[in-house]
Amino acid sequence: MPLLQDDARNAAEAARGESLNALLALGPRPRRALRRSVFQLLTDTRNESAVRAALLPITQCQLHVPATIGDYTDFYTGIHHATNIGLLFRPDNPLLPNYKYVPIGYHGRSSSIVVSGTDINRPRAQIKGPHDSVPTYKPTQRLDYELEMGVWIGGANKLGVPISIEDADDYIAGLCLLNDWSARDVQVWEYQPLGPFLAKNFATSISPWIVTTEALAPYRIPQPPRATEDPKPLPYLWSDRDQGSGAYAVTMEVSVRTQRMRNANIAPQRLSRGPMNVMYWTVAQLLAHHTCNGCNLQAGDLLGTGTLSSVDAATFGSLIELSRGGQTPLTLSNGEQRTFLQDGDEVIFSAYAQAPGRVRIGFG
Repeated sequence: MPLLQDDARNAAEAARGESLNALLALGPRPRRALRRSVFQLLTDTRNESAVRAALLPITQCQLHVPATIGDYTDFYTGIHHATNIGLLFRPDNPLLPNYKYVPIGYHGRSSSIVVSGTDINRPRAQIKGPHDSVPTYKPTQRLDYELEMGVWIGGANKLGVPISIEDADDYIAGLCLLNDWSARDVQVWEYQPLGPFLAKNFATSISPWIVTTEALAPYRIPQPPRATEDPKPLPYLWSDRDQGSGAYAVTMEVSVRTQRMRNANIAPQRLSRGPMNVMYWTVAQLLAHHTCNGCNLQAGDLLGTGTLSSVDAATFGSLIELSRGGQTPLTLSNGEQRTFLQDGDEVIFSAYAQAPGRVRIGFG
């Protein structure tokens, strides 16, 4: 008798290819069945000999981007980050009028999404400094990271048929860590009037594990309430159920290790740590808005939450915030200073979900 049966077996067959797209396309029921069956196999000693024969040491495994990503959309849900960036450029009006009405996002470049550990080349593009009369083509001097969470799409909606916020959870396959690398000096010159382009499309790094919505279920928490003066979202973006459990009890961290630190065998230095639930919009709201005009999402699509910062510097998810736009250098434990990333720097993201009475789980 096969170790997996029915939905679990069908899901395992779908996962045998070079990507997980076929598995993600099956939707939540087969995925849940596979998860339950694998958990049972790994914990029931009666199956030990058969299971051990199918396992490989992790040292012999090469991790990849989990799915072939057809489309990638990056949002801007971190209201504290949005406010901090707005203060740098618009001190009198940091948040634009639409921010609290509509989940802001832009379409990124899926072809340059790479798995964690892939070296990133410093991009070259047009740059015009505040005192330059004309732009020049040169390498970015303000390379930054952005601490984000990635959202994997499972299933698909038909073109022209929106996903309701009540049904959105069925299309959320899981989460991963995401670093949307940013060339800040390129971005300043190019982003008006159409938004980010070369400042963002050269690379996005993601962790190789999809932490499924089923695994994250015990760590769902209420969405933080909005300020009383903020507008209530339009009906297509509002669900009492989603507001009651649409956020996640996840802690996210950023560390850096320079070339000099590696040479001296100095451990990475943590730059920030903060909660994921600083998102002004829930993941379900992102899906409902993304598809409200009939846009069709596909299995294996990826969404980014946008940079997630909280209220103080110890939680900021980017160097442009930590260095106040490059005006205040950070001093590292070995005496080096940084305003933005230099060649040879290693950026390390980590995250974990935890809840009372539950085992803490990581994100790779």
